[in-house]
Amino acid sequence: MQQQSDIEDIDDIDNQQAAAPAAQERIGFLPITTNWFDRVFVGIYLFVALELFWMRFLEQSIPLMVCHLLAIALGVLIVWRG
Repeated sequence: MQQQSDIEDIDDIDNQQAAAPAAQERIGFLPITTNWFDRVFVGIYLFVALELFWMRFLEQSIPLMVCHLLAIALGVLIVWRG
């Protein structure tokens, strides 16, 4: 009889855990679930890619400083809102 009582107690615990509210998941504009480190990594990756693109195609007409400011702004936006 004790064993049956233990099984019922375990079932009650499982039901209580299932009924507990789940932690709210952060929703951003990135199409994947991320934490802050993932967003920093994406921001750095975007920074490097944008700099290389800029140096190849746009540096002759637009200064590289504009790219720095744009890349930093996009990185901050991704970390803050992504």
